[in-house]
Amino acid sequence: MRQLIYYIFFLSSFWVLGQETTTVLQFNEYLAYVKKFHPVARQAELTIDSGQAELMKARGAFDPKLEVDYNKKLFKGTEYYEKLNSTFKIPVWYSLDFKAKYDRNEGEYLNPMDNVPDDGLYSAGVSLSVGQGLWMNDRMATLKRAKIFREQSKVERDLQVNQILYEASMAYFKWLEAYRNQETFNQFLSNAQMRFESIKISAQSGELAAIDTVEAKITVQDRQLGLEQSTIDLVNASLELSSFLWLDNVPIELQANVVPDIDLDAIVDTTLEIAGMPLDSFPMENHPKLKSLDFKVQSLVIDKRLKTNKLLPKIDVEYNFLTETPEYLNSFEDQNYKAGVTFSLPLFLRKERGDLKLAKIKLNYARLDYDNAQIQIRNKIVGLYQALDSYQKQQNLMLDMVDNYERMLSAEERKFNLGESSLFLVNSRESKLIDATLKRNEIQNKFYSAKAKLFNSIGQAPQNL
Repeated sequence: MRQLIYYIFFLSSFWVLGQETTTVLQFNEYLAYVKKFHPVARQAELTIDSGQAELMKARGAFDPKLEVDYNKKLFKGTEYYEKLNSTFKIPVWYSLDFKAKYDRNEGEYLNPMDNVPDDGLYSAGVSLSVGQGLWMNDRMATLKRAKIFREQSKVERDLQVNQILYEASMAYFKWLEAYRNQETFNQFLSNAQMRFESIKISAQSGELAAIDTVEAKITVQDRQLGLEQSTIDLVNASLELSSFLWLDNVPIELQANVVPDIDLDAIVDTTLEIAGMPLDSFPMENHPKLKSLDFKVQSLVIDKRLKTNKLLPKIDVEYNFLTETPEYLNSFEDQNYKAGVTFSLPLFLRKERGDLKLAKIKLNYARLDYDNAQIQIRNKIVGLYQALDSYQKQQNLMLDMVDNYERMLSAEERKFNLGESSLFLVNSRESKLIDATLKRNEIQNKFYSAKAKLFNSIGQAPQNL
């Protein structure tokens, strides 16, 4: 029931059901819904959960462990052996493990080395790798990489949110251009129809030649053709925009009476959070993509250290105090103990040296990738700032051109009404005005698109949506 009420509220904020009035879908409201409800944006939030899960998994290598091993053999009434071995182990840093054990063994054919007192034998001690694994081992490397991955997942989330908002913005700007184009053809179709009716009346009264009605009719048909094409473009742009509108995993269809905000200049920069940001205000080291690549480099550095450590020999030492009465601490005496040393070393170390070489290659590749991405991002941002300056100048020129074309058309219409011009010249002036208006809409779309590309190049996820 709550979801249904929220669904109705969501729809009512976009359009008014059962009414002919149009409702403006604001750019900032649209992006806010995309950020909150779009499946890709919600998947991006799961990236952080994945990082937390990986960290929890890595910390599991340091969890205390209880091990119990029980074996018994009974054959033809003879108990060959009954062995109970239990161990409680606490792994810590630097390949150091604290252990506490309890052994109880008995039987007719028990191995003499397994003989223990009747009440069992207790032991407490440590095991340590003093060669390979002392400064870096698999569980230490896994935990460090998991911590890096957790931080990396945050910037990856920002990049995913940024990308989906960029794509949604481009769809909105395309929808806006299609809407403006349709409004343009609507306006000039209305003008052409009014002119046709006026010319038809004048031709019937003998003031104008009948052939002028044919030309006026052709103009109406041409405007109708342009309107139909612009309507198709608007429908396609609306469908593309609708693919970004979701609510509780349900796609929302954009209604016909919902229109875009035709005055975006006042809010597009603040919505994308690029307002008042000069070119030198983008520190490259804070870029999410570069931070992600840097985290990758850090992870490969850890892998290289681990592979380097694998070149050392395996030397594992263990020492355990033995006692029958663990409740008395003074019963753990150094004359009762169990100790051992294990040593192993491959003679050629070809596998280890090959792994290390591959780790170095991957690390160098990642560093080169970082340097290349840094240059590409910097150059792209610089290029977009130059493009924005150019599109701003082009917009001003096109606004002035459209205004001049309107004045020329208005003057030509006055001359036509006074009988000093022809319908051909009026249609010619109007066609140029239509082309200039469509060109203005196209340049405006490029201007907004450049702003969206700048937002995408920065890589940040808006915080105020």
